[in-house]
Amino acid sequence: MIVEIDKDSGFCFGVVNAIKHVEEELQQGGELACLGDIVHNSQEVKRLKTKGLKTIDHEELKQIKSAKVLLRAHGEPPSTYQIAKENNIRIIDATCPVVLQLQKKIFKEYSASDPEKVQIVIYGKIGHAEVNGLVGQTSGNAIVIEKIDDLDKLDFNKDICLFSQTTMSLDSFQEIVRQIEKRINPSVTFRYFDTICRQVANRMPQIKLFAGKHDLILFVAGKKSSNGKVLFEECKKANPNTFLISDPQEINPEWLKNIKSVGVCGATSTPKWLMESVAETVISKTALL
Repeated sequence: MIVEIDKDSGFCFGVVNAIKHVEEELQQGGELACLGDIVHNSQEVKRLKTKGLKTIDHEELKQIKSAKVLLRAHGEPPSTYQIAKENNIRIIDATCPVVLQLQKKIFKEYSASDPEKVQIVIYGKIGHAEVNGLVGQTSGNAIVIEKIDDLDKLDFNKDICLFSQTTMSLDSFQEIVRQIEKRINPSVTFRYFDTICRQVANRMPQIKLFAGKHDLILFVAGKKSSNGKVLFEECKKANPNTFLISDPQEINPEWLKNIKSVGVCGATSTPKWLMESVAETVISKTALL
């Protein structure tokens, strides 16, 4: 059996950078906390926990003093920095540069516009960490839309300024743009900014090509990964014989019967070592068939 790991899958630059920060800080000794899971992959979170990384939530952040806290690639709203300042917390800022640039764009747009006249709209996953950080740039006034039905939240007689979470589907974003253009009053202004990370967006056509090359696809991603859900669906379209797993132990030996080639791929939050472990498990289970 041929088992191939997709060379284009795995951590994006933002995640690589965040984990590099964690490992460098832990090597220096002392305690380090991360605000939220460092990455939406429980296996990688577990690995870093064994090295000494503690995960805290926003409520815990308010309680601690004079600590060292890492902000992950997703970014944070201004309120988080304010709490850190008040509590004498040293921030290790690992916000992805692409997300940071987007935060600045939204803040600039919001600061220069009248909320009574202009709606700042963010296309993204409601409640997602990155989206929360983006909404924070508008003092909580941005409108988040996750699907076409959410467009009913908008007033099409007022100006609209649209941004996107960096990891959303480019095709879906373009469909949102088309729908707004259809509905908006011609007398008002609609501006939109394609703020989707190309490193992430380019993985969609790549992963579809990869999925089509194999009899079976094992897509490896954490259950919380937004990017993982999007890429998994793309794999499934290209190859219906695709299974989503988060751990090598989830591989069902029945999937491997009469299979000549297996492709292993994953999300931008999936570590290479985990995909390698999946590939090794496939080989060992195949030997038992």
